Order: sequence, then C-alpha cells, then structure tokens
Amino acid sequence: MIVRQFLQWLRNASPGERAEATSALARAYLHSDLSADDLSAAEGAMIMLLDDPSPLVRGALAQVFASAQKAPPIVVHALAADQPEVAIPVLSRSPLLSDEDLVDLFATAQPDSQLAIASRAILTTPVAAAIAEVGCAQACLALLENPDADIALFSIDRIIERFGHLAAIRENLIARSDLPMATRQALLAKLSQTLAGFVTARHWLGSEHAEYAAREACEKATVALAAETPYEEIAELMRHLRQSGQLTAGMILRALLSGNVVLFEEAIAELTGMSIDRVSAYINDKHVSGFRAIYTKAGLPDAAYPAFREAIAALRDGILVGETGGVSRLKRRMVEHVLHACALERRDDMASLLALLRRFAVEAAREEARMFCDDLVAYEPMPYMPQIHETRLVA
Repeated sequence: MIVRQFLQWLRNASPGERAEATSALARAYLHSDLSADDLSAAEGAMIMLLDDPSPLVRGALAQVFASAQKAPPIVVHALAADQPEVAIPVLSRSPLLSDEDLVDLFATAQPDSQLAIASRAILTTPVAAAIAEVGCAQACLALLENPDADIALFSIDRIIERFGHLAAIRENLIARSDLPMATRQALLAKLSQTLAGFVTARHWLGSEHAEYAAREACEKATVALAAETPYEEIAELMRHLRQSGQLTAGMILRALLSGNVVLFEEAIAELTGMSIDRVSAYINDKHVSGFRAIYTKAGLPDAAYPAFREAIAALRDGILVGETGGVSRLKRRMVEHVLHACALERRDDMASLLALLRRFAVEAAREEARMFCDDLVAYEPMPYMPQIHETRLVA
C-alpha cells in the first residue's frame, strides 16, 4: 500500500520533506480515486501526523483542508485547536466547524486565532455574541468590520461597554446609520470618560474637576442627541440613561430649559413608572400640587424643585415663542428668567442649584452670541474691495 510506504519514508525525512509529502497525501485524499481501504489508511496517517513535532507538517494539512468540505472532521477539529500559525487557515475558512465549535474554540483561542474567527465570511449571531463577550479588542473590531457578520444589538452594547474607550471601535460604530439613540448615547458617555481620563493623566485638570467637566459635556451632548431622536426611541433612551445612572436632575433640567418638553416628560415617566399621558396631564395642570407630587415620586432633589416649577410656568406663559435653534441648546431668556426667580427665594439649600443655573446662563449667552455672529457673517454682503494694481516706480 502507498500509505505504508509513505509512513516508512517519513521516519528519516526532514521537516520540509515531511510537509511536502503530507500536503500531497492530503490532496490525494480529497481529489484522487482512492479505494475505501486507502482512504481509511490515509486518514489514519494524517491523524498520526497531527502529532508531528514540526508545525510545517501540521500547517501543510491545514492549508489543504482549510476550505474542504470533504476533509476528515477529526483532523480539521484537531488543527483548529492547534497553535495559531497552524490553526488560522482552518479557523478562517473551514465549513466543517459549527457554531458550537467556533464558540468553544474562541473561548480559549489566542488573539491571532480570535481574529481569524472574527473575520470568517459568515458569522452567525451566537458566534458574534461570543466574540463580543470575551474577544480581544482586535477581534471585536474585526467583527464590527465584517460585512457578513450578523451582530445583535446586545453584542454591540457589550463591545461598547468593554472597548468603547478605543477610538477605532468608536469610529466604526459612530459611522453606522442603524444604531438606536440609546447606543449612540452610550458611545458619548464612553468618549466623555475617556477624555476625562486623558486630561487627568496629563495633569491638565484634577480628577474631580475633569470628571465633572466631562459629565456636564456628556449631558449637553445627550440633550442635543435627544433633539434628533425619533419620538418612538425617546422612551428607550430614557431607560438607558436611568439604568446607566445618567438620568440626573441636572440633565433633565437642561432639557427643560432647552425647551425639550418631550424629553422632560419621558424622563419623569421613566423615573416614576407612570404612563406618559398621566405625566403630561400633571405637568400641564395649572395646579402646582399635581406636578409637585410626581416630582417627589420621581426622586428628584427638593432643592431643585423651584427651577423646574418656574421653567414650567414660563413655558405656559409662552416664553419660548419666537425662539429659534430647536430644542438642542439652552434658551437664554428661559435660563435667565428661572435664575432670577430662584435667586429671589434666598433659600440656603439652593446654592448648588444657583451655581448650576449661572453656568447654564453663561453657556446660553455664549451660544446665542455665537449664533448671532454666524448669522451676521452668513447674510451680511461682503464690502466692495477695489482692486489694487501694483505700481512700478521707474527711476
């Protein structure tokens, strides 16, 4: 038998020679008209070659069987669990590896092998979920860049949770047009945390100051993002903010002072567990006691209540009629009105609230001035500048 002669020859062959002969044997197994006995003997020889000390030999098997549907399953599975330089071709392409095989292999794979699995031509949802859960950053990025991967939203959320601080991951996700607003906000929060850590590491700001600035910037960006959120996604965005601890009184007050009543009502509904219709009815009721009751039920701080009360009253009086700029930015008239009303109460427990409102007032004034200047430049015709010709002096 040819296989017997092959095995006898292997004993004295060099690794390179063994690799070439192994490749020939594997191709013969796939493409030659071998008898049943020869096929069985060839398979046994290749199983024996899995123990060859040279990765060249095992790699030769992997290269031939990587895409073969008729390869011996036992050989393919053994090669898939080998060291990366042997396993990668099989992990990348073998049709004999099931989803269960890939998930099991991925859990213990080295980064290069994880990358090979994440780059496969077809990746199902369970495999993508395993990659998102335990994969290295490079594997998760390869998964996101794989056009044939079926990635569930919960897997994307998990990748953001684990690697949202990495620019390459964020850039890939931000470029996607199919992400819900709650996921986009999670990216914003990760970016804010990353920036806070960066400026702290550079000693540009103290850690507490940096975290505060980042949190306020994130709240500002979240309100702007909510202004672009479809109505049917607002409730999910509020749920995400509450679960992540970001649905704070400061952010809700910012939304209200920006004129975003929809976000304000949905936030209160999320915090109280009440229906949006009941919340809206209480907020629009002229009797203050109704709103006071749901404000307390929402767990918002008592010291901030006067600001919310004055903002709602001002909205009823039409303070924002004629305002431009949508509901993505603080409205100067609204902020200054609420600040003035709260300052008149002179309560000792309102110091933090007044400080917040003063910052809002500065921000609103600067934004209004910026918009004014932009409009002035955009619509003001350029003054006529006569052409100046060069004059040559002749002695």
